[in-house]
Amino acid sequence: MTENKLQRMRLIVRSLFFLLFLLAPVLNVFRFDLTTTNFIVFNQVLSFGMTTEWILASDHWDAGLRILGYFILPIILTVAIGIYIFYKWGRLYCGWLCPHFSVVEYVNDLMDRRTGRVTIWEKAREGKRGKVIDWVIIVAISMTIAFLWALGLLSYLLPPIPLYTNLMNFEMGLYPTIFLIVATVVFTIDFVLARHLFCKYGCAFGVMQSLFWMMNSKAMLVKFDRDRAKACQSCDKNCETACPMRLPVRSFKRAKFTCTQCAQCISACQEVQKDNPEGTLLDWSEGETSRHSSLIPVKTIEVKKMHNESKKS
Repeated sequence: MTENKLQRMRLIVRSLFFLLFLLAPVLNVFRFDLTTTNFIVFNQVLSFGMTTEWILASDHWDAGLRILGYFILPIILTVAIGIYIFYKWGRLYCGWLCPHFSVVEYVNDLMDRRTGRVTIWEKAREGKRGKVIDWVIIVAISMTIAFLWALGLLSYLLPPIPLYTNLMNFEMGLYPTIFLIVATVVFTIDFVLARHLFCKYGCAFGVMQSLFWMMNSKAMLVKFDRDRAKACQSCDKNCETACPMRLPVRSFKRAKFTCTQCAQCISACQEVQKDNPEGTLLDWSEGETSRHSSLIPVKTIEVKKMHNESKKS
């Protein structure tokens, strides 16, 4: 990961949101209590003030207006704001907030350092091959994160403090135990084997963001400067190597359907081109110019280069 200001900012935002994801149930910020079948928001039971006494003393119009004002309209407003964000910026939530994507990037970096490849589906870098101990560490860390995820999700459904107390005292009930075991196994498999593949094909929320983004021909996306394509000859696809989603970042928009706007590719290109007075070849673009991001003719450049060298020889 290129450590520039943008990526440091993103790391801070993602880390804070990940902590919120784990601590929200404990702090009663938001959770659904299965034991009482109540939503709890900011330490208050979400009843919209509709107590039994109020319902008995009110008519249908009062109840309907309160449901409309406190429940239906806020949902419509939230959905509308969400659609606007998806339409304009795509998977911005994924790249800057999503707890799962935070794990994707962390495990990617861990696996790259330990084994010389970001996923098991890619070849390792030359001269770099993970040992058994490296894979044990990767699986152990992934399993630990998976357990924290499973426990965090369960705390959204059961009172957190009693849940943690029972866990520490080995007094967990049968069903919570089954949930923790199954969820930990599933998340471990995801974190070790899938990660970005789940983000691409398994996350309905992510796909929905991408669909709205694709509808907007003027949406923000990473744009490649085609006129300076030759500058890529001295680069070993650092931008694509940096991409957590393993996308052809210099390609057209459809090929980047699942882009998370994490800007890792931009940061990588900035690092490679830091001594180039013309600057980076990749940057965010929105508006009319976003339509013109197209596949870099790297193969054409390489063929021409080989042809010229053969003529010289």
